[in-house]
Amino acid sequence: MPRLSVILITKNEAENIRACLESVSWADEIIVVDSGSSDGTAGIAREFTSHVYQHDWPGFGAQKNRALSYATGDWVFSIDADERVTPELKAELMEAMGQARADGFYCPRLSQFCGRFIRHCGWYPDYVLRLFKRTQGKFSDSLVHESLLLQGSSARLTRPLLHYSYRTSDDVRRKVEQYSAAAAQQMFNRGKNATPLDAPLRAAWAFFRTYCLWLGVLDGWAGFAVARMNAATTYLKYQRLRAMRQT
Repeated sequence: MPRLSVILITKNEAENIRACLESVSWADEIIVVDSGSSDGTAGIAREFTSHVYQHDWPGFGAQKNRALSYATGDWVFSIDADERVTPELKAELMEAMGQARADGFYCPRLSQFCGRFIRHCGWYPDYVLRLFKRTQGKFSDSLVHESLLLQGSSARLTRPLLHYSYRTSDDVRRKVEQYSAAAAQQMFNRGKNATPLDAPLRAAWAFFRTYCLWLGVLDGWAGFAVARMNAATTYLKYQRLRAMRQT
């Protein structure tokens, strides 16, 4: 059976890291790259693996490439601290590695928002490329929303990866701030600009697309909240980009 390395980047994930690592404790190797956690994340990670490394924060893509550089397995599975591999997904991953019918595999991801799994809003099945042959992939250098760049063929799995991304309203506010700031910086670095109308118009479109076109209305109150969150992130992103350009 091919060897599997699980890679993970963290910062202040003490509430998530144990359950995440328990869900992949069957892997041959676990690599954790931490960027200065102050809540004991690294200590918890060392209960599961000796491969815990401390680095500064260069952005999501570059940090994941650092984690990848430590991996030695034939295959790599990239996971976030707020994600969980179910026993059903584990079995499918093992089968995929054994058969090796592709160089990389996409997992459907089922995300939870404040206690409710979201099946619309453009969130599901949300296929993410996570399992790949170590020598066939690397991550883009994006500050946020990094992607895995695969050399070779890919296929889709059927069992979902569970994603507990927004547990509380505090999580929502924190991630709106985090993602809008990183996205604005990324757009600024690419030479993008924003007019005074971009923030309100694009935010309105983000809400309409999420709630109406992507059927967020079928997710009830949670669908409305997700649409509102997407609108807020979009609004702040373009407001910040415009402010950076003016400065």
